[in-house]
Amino acid sequence: MKFTNAHIPYGAYWSTPFCKWQGSFSNLHPLKFAAETARNELEKRHIDTKQLTDLHLGNTVPSKSSFYGAPWVAAMMGAEGITGPMVSQACATSARVIAGAATELESGNDGKILCITADRTSNGPHILYPNPKGPGGKGNAEDWVWDNFNYDPFAKNAMLQTAENVAKEIGISTAQQNEVALLRFQQYKNALVNDGEFHKRFMVSPLEINPSGRKVIGIVKSDEGIFPSSIEGLEKLKPILPDGTVTFGGQTYPADGNAGMIITTPEKANEMSSNSDIIIQLISYAQGRTKKGFMPAANIPACKIVLPEAGIDIADVKAIKTHNPFAVNDIYFAKKMGVKIEDMNNYGSSLVWGHPQGPTGMRLIIELIEELVLLGGGYGLFTGCAAGDTAAAVIIRVDI
Repeated sequence: MKFTNAHIPYGAYWSTPFCKWQGSFSNLHPLKFAAETARNELEKRHIDTKQLTDLHLGNTVPSKSSFYGAPWVAAMMGAEGITGPMVSQACATSARVIAGAATELESGNDGKILCITADRTSNGPHILYPNPKGPGGKGNAEDWVWDNFNYDPFAKNAMLQTAENVAKEIGISTAQQNEVALLRFQQYKNALVNDGEFHKRFMVSPLEINPSGRKVIGIVKSDEGIFPSSIEGLEKLKPILPDGTVTFGGQTYPADGNAGMIITTPEKANEMSSNSDIIIQLISYAQGRTKKGFMPAANIPACKIVLPEAGIDIADVKAIKTHNPFAVNDIYFAKKMGVKIEDMNNYGSSLVWGHPQGPTGMRLIIELIEELVLLGGGYGLFTGCAAGDTAAAVIIRVDI
């Protein structure tokens, strides 16, 4: 899917810090939190919510009243006149939300589309499905977050097993995964240099925690749940599965947070940009699927489509960001795409700062934009695997 008319105004995007599962955001309603964040961030940028024409919402973990989706979030923001779709595509949700907005612009919509992605994996719903034919009418229960992490109804395995399947197929060791985990942590530390100078380019901070609306009970200034890594510490961790290779140090962790981004036409992007000399264009989007039970490998078919759609090769890409729930993801990607492990995921990735699902990809794309700005422009690639052995990929271009 190629785009010619979809642009992102420079600076018209944001992400909260990501907080670990059962951390500081665990009692905040994800959609109310996202709406409040969006309203405040738009106000900071002097963007009137009345200017917005559509809202595309990405959300994968149900919460109370989330049935009302985008119209409710828009109303809470003060944009009662707009609506739009709610997308749930597991870890590929952000990419699909962005692609959906871009597709509308390609189809003739000349509006200003706000994309919001929000999830809270903490305190996820425990669902009881009616089953009148069960013993005594007993229903079927599902723990939305954990049950789905641990069982793919088609592949009949856990997400962790998909990483082990890929590791076994091409011979990825625990030691190799430890090296990547340490590298990603060191790259993340670069975002914290000069009092978090990189994060200040897009991160909402500080954030007051006020779940009741009456009393502030805490303040979040940065990502919460980062595990300092060392080779010595990583080597002490044992593989989770018998005869496996993946340890807790080589995989991400569930988290909470939200992110937002405006997508519009080139002319309107220029008007809304905080620096009109910086032009950000969405170039192409693709999705891919790999064989059953090999989720980390799915980035390759997605990238094999998205790069030709953009008319470029991997050698033309100046910066790469991946959603890497496992260190295995990046090792496999680097091997198959012919890139260096150290040339990916500068300033951090989801392996380090966690995975709230819906907003994960949007934060990575925001970081990709800012990295390209620091590099003086060029093409950037985002890709991330998702449930069902699928993946999404996005190409952007920054011109300065």
